[in-house]
Parts: sequence; C-alpha cells; structure tokens
Amino acid sequence: MQKVRDIMSEDIQVCTPLDNVYEAAVKMRDWDVGSIPVVEGDKLIGMITDRDLVIRGIAEKHPGSNKVTNVMSDHLCTIGPDATVEEAAGLMAEHQIRRLPVVENGRMLGMVSLGDLSLNHLSDQRAGTALSDISEHGSHLH
Repeated sequence: MQKVRDIMSEDIQVCTPLDNVYEAAVKMRDWDVGSIPVVEGDKLIGMITDRDLVIRGIAEKHPGSNKVTNVMSDHLCTIGPDATVEEAAGLMAEHQIRRLPVVENGRMLGMVSLGDLSLNHLSDQRAGTALSDISEHGSHLH
C-alpha cells in the first residue's frame, strides 16, 4: 500500500507569524496557491487560505498589515507520513479539504493535495469516491 510520504509535496512555501495578510496574499499570487501553512520554526501552527483573507481579513475591514495569525485557521486536520494514501483521501473527504498537511511530532514535513492523489493510481475504490465527494462540495471548502 502506498504511503503519504510517497506522494506528498515536500517543497512547500510557508508563512510565519511575522508575515502579514498582504504578504500572504502576494505569496499566494506568486506561487499560484490558495493556501499556505503557517509555521513557527518547523512547527505547523495554522493554515491561511484565500478564503481566510477575504472572510476574516477584507470583509472584517482589517488592513493588509494585519498579522496572518489573526486570520489563519488554527484547528487543523493533519496526517502522518506513514498513513496510507487511502487514509489521506478518506480524511480529506470527511473534512471537505483539498490540502492536507503532513506532520510528524508537530513538525511540518509536506502537503498532500487533491492533485497529488489524482496523479497517483489509487487502488482503493473509497479513495476515488473521496476525491469525487470533495470536488462536488467545492463551495463548502476552506
């Protein structure tokens, strides 16, 4: 069975608590991503998404100098590197998320995305179903 460590992306761009929402938005634009992990050292402390920037930043009239820690999500769903790809797909479907941080002992190792899952041949039918479920419920994603 294929493990998460076999398919995760390890070259992940991050923000730190020192970054502000403007800097996070520029990073998202430059890297063409919709979410960025927020780390302190190598410890994952949150995720900031384009939706967070809009809902918790702009819509609440916070300036671009507002810290990412004020708008990030800090209740995260993560997975370990030795979990199976099928477990990752199931977790992503259950929580309706497109990107799943890979963490070991609090340390950020990488990220598994829907794209990572779709590029790999998933032998488990449930994993394919999970991908469909996530895609169908796109309007509820964060």
